[in-house]
Amino acid sequence: MPSPVSEHTNLVTSQLALLKQLEWRVRHAVENVLSGEYRSAFRGRGMEFDQVVKYTFGDDIRDIDWNVTARLGEPYRKKFIEEREVSLLLLFEDSVSLQFGSGAQSKREALLELAGLVMMLGAVNRDRVGFLHASPAGYTIKEPVRGRGQILHAAAQLLGQPAPALSSAVSPPPSGFVPWRLLAKAAPRHSILIWLGDFPPRIEPEGWTVLSRRYQTMGFRVEDPWDRELPAGRILTTYDPVAGRLVNLNGASSAQQAAHADWVAQRDAAFRSLFPNPLSRLTVRPDQERLEALVRFFHARMAAGHRR
Repeated sequence: MPSPVSEHTNLVTSQLALLKQLEWRVRHAVENVLSGEYRSAFRGRGMEFDQVVKYTFGDDIRDIDWNVTARLGEPYRKKFIEEREVSLLLLFEDSVSLQFGSGAQSKREALLELAGLVMMLGAVNRDRVGFLHASPAGYTIKEPVRGRGQILHAAAQLLGQPAPALSSAVSPPPSGFVPWRLLAKAAPRHSILIWLGDFPPRIEPEGWTVLSRRYQTMGFRVEDPWDRELPAGRILTTYDPVAGRLVNLNGASSAQQAAHADWVAQRDAAFRSLFPNPLSRLTVRPDQERLEALVRFFHARMAAGHRR
């Protein structure tokens, strides 16, 4: 029988192999598709002027200093302090509901891959990256680190977190299981906070307004097809990880369809309330290519930035 230590080592090794595959895909996307759009659309514009530097391909043309450019005969741009010290902090809210999946992949598996892609983006772009994993069993925090090796191991640590036991499918406390006060001190001001979770209908967490002012906040979720709409005209039996039992779904029942539609409306409203800007919300399906979804997300933010 393998020891717990060897099992943990094998898990970390397999996660690192997966992350290196994701890293290759991310690096290819950054060099050939995203170019400077990650910097301009994801990081945002700096808050405080620092110095003038040479313009390089992919930099935001809005930052070009035309006076210096005209004087020196080659393009120069303004650099901002926020660009020197950018931190990404991922909050992975690991609820039991993420373990549902009507297809080949659960929402949790898809969301973890999305988290890995984001962390690899940060590594490729030389950002600091950290995470806070919260579940009913407790939380694990990794302060933002810089460097490919450190970020790879941090990502492997996040992807290797055990899924919550289905026996923990009980009503969480009113404040949930995320340590919000700790989160408010986990990264410098103006860092990017990406909250990955299932986002069920619920009230806004206490202190979210303060967090939204301290960080640039974004919400990423994975939506199973059955989250959006029940299978029409069929009766299906499936395991509900939240209820902790088998349930019957009757797509031919108008009452069930109406109740589900009401739940969908409440869930969408709660998500919009947390992230009012449409360009701060990303929803993907388990069967959707996650990197392509991220690229479209960056393109949309970049296009909106040029319209401002």
